[in-house]
Amino acid sequence: MKLVSELGVGTVAAGVVKAGADEVLVSGFDGGTGASPLSSMKHAGMPWELGLAEVQQTLLVNGLRHRVTVQTDGQIRTGRDVVIAGLLGAERFGFGAGILVCLGCILLRKCHEGGCTAGIATQREDLRRNFAGQPVHIERYLRFVAEEVRALMAELGFRRFEELVGRTDRLAQRREGRSWKARSLDLAPLLVRPECVAAVEGEAPSMLAGHPDWDLLERLGRTLANAAPARLELAIRNVHRSVGTLLSHRITRLHGAKGLPEGTLELCFRGSAGQSFGAFQTRGVTMVLEGEANDHLGKGLCGGRIVVKVPEGARFRPEENHIAGNSLLYGATAGEAYLNGLAGERFAVRNSGATAVVEGVGDHGCEYMTGGVVVILGRTGRNFAAGMTGGLAYVLDESQVFDTLCNLDTVNIEGSLASGEDEILRDLVKRHLAWTGSPKARRLLEAWPDAVGRFVKVVPLECIPVRPVRPVLPVNTCMMEEVVHGKA
Repeated sequence: MKLVSELGVGTVAAGVVKAGADEVLVSGFDGGTGASPLSSMKHAGMPWELGLAEVQQTLLVNGLRHRVTVQTDGQIRTGRDVVIAGLLGAERFGFGAGILVCLGCILLRKCHEGGCTAGIATQREDLRRNFAGQPVHIERYLRFVAEEVRALMAELGFRRFEELVGRTDRLAQRREGRSWKARSLDLAPLLVRPECVAAVEGEAPSMLAGHPDWDLLERLGRTLANAAPARLELAIRNVHRSVGTLLSHRITRLHGAKGLPEGTLELCFRGSAGQSFGAFQTRGVTMVLEGEANDHLGKGLCGGRIVVKVPEGARFRPEENHIAGNSLLYGATAGEAYLNGLAGERFAVRNSGATAVVEGVGDHGCEYMTGGVVVILGRTGRNFAAGMTGGLAYVLDESQVFDTLCNLDTVNIEGSLASGEDEILRDLVKRHLAWTGSPKARRLLEAWPDAVGRFVKVVPLECIPVRPVRPVLPVNTCMMEEVVHGKA
């Protein structure tokens, strides 16, 4: 759980630990992305030292410190920073700006524009050729940091880093040679070590105990090792989070990043899925959900296929009702997703390679998108394509107001499709119909010559546009043809 260093952050940290969080990250006010405005960098939150000290003291008083790992970040650059953070209670440390500088970052603060001249935060091939960073640069930098940490530990009398965590008695406020304002500060509250520690509670409950994926792995058995085709039907509830993630982890361990052959596993769920349904789904796995899904569906999707459709016999119009939550396909790198209904805000944020078809999205759709193809068969919210520097988006602009909803800082809107592009778009709508049975997709296909003219294309300004590749047909091609031609 990431928490911003603020007054009262300790109370929040105690709450999330009681709720089962196994790691708490206390983030300082001077971290964040290089694209953040200066006002946010200097005036959002407080130094990590203040928040970290409060979290450490609160967890100790409530007898929760043993149940959680504490991490901190925010311009940590030297071994001295690491040691001070450890003495205040941190066990892990986040390095951001320092690592980027090692790789050649010159802090232009235009990461969101896709025009990084150092070749780091960009999709432009001409700029990416400027990238001169090497893994050895990071290794050398972190070795220098580690050597400084070891020297300071020896000076303080510690042999292992675990011994110094929380030892605020080894810290003292420096007063000599400081300005009058610094000398007037009293940092004693940061160095307090609570004496009355509450009774130690039992161990934190395992977040993976009873996870549905364990049953999946047991039922599939040797099927995964042999890459044999299988199909399962299962029930799902909204308390089941990250369903499919452990399964993909096992597949990746057995078969590597290539996953399984296309169409090997088909998992059909009925009910309401919890958060992160299909997160990090790997190749060869198709997850079909008949019902609805919560936030973060398809997060980190890396080759699998996710289908969400309304229950059979539903009496409402899918294109007018939400079927999934917010931040879907966050950071997806490959794969497909088909949603027979509306999605929430921040759909396909930071998508870099997945193909998705949905019947409407909320605000901030395709935010920071760098690759992939998104087809929206309905309305969008405001601020569409904010920070989008790659990929393509096709939007059905039936009301002709999309230009007022799109953020045109980094993209252009084209009213006509290139030669052959209409066929690629039609294939994607066909696939959406085949997997979801969408009535809206059927209506569009039946009147395709008129419908295709109502689509607009969103193309990034500073990125060379890449035409979408014609998608591979579904496994059951005959079924798709029957559905498309109205024979089913």
